[in-house]
Amino acid sequence: MSLRPIRARSQTTEADGRSRDRSAPPPPEPLPVAVVDDHTHLDIADAQDRSVADLLALAAEAGVPRAVQIGCDLAAARWTRELLDAQEPGPDGVLPLLGGVALHPNEAARLDAAGLDAAMTEVEGLLAHPRMRVVGETGLDHFRTPPEGRAAQEESFRRHVDLAKRTGLALQIHDRDAHDDVLRVLREEGAPAVTVFHCFSGDVAMARVVAEAGWYCSFAGVLTFGNAQDLREACAVVPRELLLVETDAPFLTPHPYRGRPNASYLLPHTVRTMADLRGDDLAELCSALTANAERAYGSWS
Repeated sequence: MSLRPIRARSQTTEADGRSRDRSAPPPPEPLPVAVVDDHTHLDIADAQDRSVADLLALAAEAGVPRAVQIGCDLAAARWTRELLDAQEPGPDGVLPLLGGVALHPNEAARLDAAGLDAAMTEVEGLLAHPRMRVVGETGLDHFRTPPEGRAAQEESFRRHVDLAKRTGLALQIHDRDAHDDVLRVLREEGAPAVTVFHCFSGDVAMARVVAEAGWYCSFAGVLTFGNAQDLREACAVVPRELLLVETDAPFLTPHPYRGRPNASYLLPHTVRTMADLRGDDLAELCSALTANAERAYGSWS
């Protein structure tokens, strides 16, 4: 596999000007049963600029042999399709990656009507690849986009919902500080058969609304943070058959390595936290998470 990440994360600094520790965390104890990383961005490099092959090998050793690679702007979407063609079987003989592409809501807010038309045409073409199984991530972001850009976000979101329904692919939703509006659009448009709230960030009440609709909640490393009590309580009420888990790597690195580069091999920290707070047997939860991912996206074989 010759492809390398197409962009690097910038070096971050603390308020006093000191560089933050960006070294790669050590591998955790492997999971007893393999799980799927529901959402990762291999197109974005970490501080060590490790190759995709290196990251996939580390993940497989940790019990995370399969992942969904998400490209959420046109450059990343094109790269994702190239990666799907270039990937090689993992140690179990199965190709490790499925893909998803879309326009991130913050990307959509930067486009005019003509730009959105052209971008959506290209996204739809890229989704024709047989290992593309996800329209995403799309949705609404009221944290980074000011009010004047939200109409464009919503138009893009509606078009992605339609695309997922027309193609029969799963929809992965980005929802940041926009819970009510995301739910409104899904009600107005009608959600696709498989709808996933990527990096679920709602509370117990929202988790119950999502579960009642039969949509999946995918939890990331934020679940391990000490200040995430509302999220922990939400995770505890989601039916096991609607649970997914992800890294959103290289972002949202789980405790105790928050702020350092994330990657799929660190997913066991989040899975173990999920099992502890739900009172689930770890191996049984891992099996359920894998079954849910395959039901949502199809087989990796």
